[in-house]
Amino acid sequence: MHGQIRTTYARAKEAQRLIDRLVTLGKEGSLHARRRAFRILQDRTLVKQLFGEIAPTFVDVSGGYTRVVRLLAPRRGDGAQLAVLALSRLPALQPARPDGRKPTPAPQAPPTAPGRPQPQKAKQAEKPKGFFEGLRGLWTRKKKGSASGDDPTPSRSR
Repeated sequence: MHGQIRTTYARAKEAQRLIDRLVTLGKEGSLHARRRAFRILQDRTLVKQLFGEIAPTFVDVSGGYTRVVRLLAPRRGDGAQLAVLALSRLPALQPARPDGRKPTPAPQAPPTAPGRPQPQKAKQAEKPKGFFEGLRGLWTRKKKGSASGDDPTPSRSR
């Protein structure tokens, strides 16, 4: 699912407010707007995606960038009302080739000497996050005691 996320209804309504503000910043396009968006998102790739792909699709619209659709079935376990939060205009996909042929792959680089180990790229191993997946970190709970060295159960001294 691209351009949408499935979450609880309450979180979707809160995220809708936040995303609408971020898209408005993306439409503004100034350096100050980029810095304000980075302050919220805390990820440069998400800011680039917001300003480069998402905001330009909403240039002619003055609001209503997202929609929240309630799902019928509640979540198993706790019965929470689920919803889908989606951009009202999904980003354009690459058009299909008219002749029906598959694109030819790029030529492979020649292999290096057999005794040398090949360098591994850590960046390619990471799966690129979608815009909505990057927002998930805003609502995750922090573990007790992980940010500070405080013990949640104080010890008594005698």
